[in-house]
Amino acid sequence: MEFVHVVPRERLFPECYPQGFTPFGSGFSYADFAARVCEHGFFIERRYAEREPSLKQVIPYSLVARGGDVLLLHRLGTGGEKRLHDKLSIGVGGHIDPIDAADGAERVLYAATRREIEEELHLEGPWAAQPLGILNDDANAVGAVHVGLVQLVGAQGSVEIRETDQLEGRLVDVRELQRLAAEDANFETWSSLLVDRIDELIAPATASVH
Repeated sequence: MEFVHVVPRERLFPECYPQGFTPFGSGFSYADFAARVCEHGFFIERRYAEREPSLKQVIPYSLVARGGDVLLLHRLGTGGEKRLHDKLSIGVGGHIDPIDAADGAERVLYAATRREIEEELHLEGPWAAQPLGILNDDANAVGAVHVGLVQLVGAQGSVEIRETDQLEGRLVDVRELQRLAAEDANFETWSSLLVDRIDELIAPATASVH
């Protein structure tokens, strides 16, 4: 039985339901978002969460960039999530698991981010994740029960795939990402939304620990 971290929709978005990518800034801060996740989040069985749009499964979703290049992933047909098979992605991440709460609720976002990065990738040198905004897409059944915390991971050295049985990946120029999107490449929905704004997303020169 698998358990995932969820937050009641009305607790996470008490004023409005944002659609698409919403950057952190005036009127909508990472601190507020993280506080709601920590205060109101809890773990339930994933099978129930997938059918309950009143609950949002929180997904740390990290873009990995080195200089002007971005990590482009191809999710192979052997991966665990069938809905993502054969999709292109620029996001590394997954559900928050109970193990991520071992150091307390206030650390779940940080712990889940680090666990997912270290499971999927080997990054040479130190790295940190900088929160950029959230992704919410209620236009389909999958998006209706998930919300993404979009982050930027600034790589300093080599970037290698650990889960080579499930993923392929390479660093590509921003222009190549935009060309692929213009040609209707098979991007997963969240990644397609972020590619449209990729220039502003990787603009920060360095990432800072959240």
